[in-house]
Amino acid sequence: MKRLGILGGTFDPIHLGHTLPAKVVAQHLSLDEILFIPTSIPPHKASPRVSAAHRASMVQLACTEEPLFNSDERELHREGYSYTVDTLKALVQDYPQTQLYFIIGLDSLLTFTTWHQYHDILSLCHLVVNTRPNYQLTDLNLATQNLLKHHKVDDIASLETTRTGKILILSNDLPDYKQGLDLNISSSEIRQRISSQQPCDHLLSESVCAFINKNKLYR
Repeated sequence: MKRLGILGGTFDPIHLGHTLPAKVVAQHLSLDEILFIPTSIPPHKASPRVSAAHRASMVQLACTEEPLFNSDERELHREGYSYTVDTLKALVQDYPQTQLYFIIGLDSLLTFTTWHQYHDILSLCHLVVNTRPNYQLTDLNLATQNLLKHHKVDDIASLETTRTGKILILSNDLPDYKQGLDLNISSSEIRQRISSQQPCDHLLSESVCAFINKNKLYR
């Protein structure tokens, strides 16, 4: 069965803190592909600073630099909020012989039990949690702790026993994983750096950086 990783976000802009850990996760879990899905209207975040078209173009550029990466713009063409559960239901229909691995950061796990129909999300995929700097498992609320009691597994082999419903929290000592984590950056910090004319070349792929400069984004 094909293994498909899914990484959603506003990607405003997409940066190496997104792509470097994603590449390591793909290798660690033997994923066949990772879809980067830019969000249209995120339920839990402020509206993006630049247009959907610009964000989609940046994701496309970032994906051309890694054979396992592809962009998927389905949420940008859907009206209303971009609910993860709706996207996953559509992906299950489009990829019937595929095991879905939805990749989030530890910061997102902290709020996962507030997501729209979060129990249904786990009926459609496995949840893979990336470590994030400055976030700890000790910060989990009671609802998330109970969720982990029933769904958390400790190794990749356990993900293969069922098609959906498991939560794997990745160790931050995977080979090359820390390269992305050590950047400790966010899209908001990059926007601020660009606005104040500070260099960001080391935080973005060359093609994304060139696109931002060409279109004078985040000025």
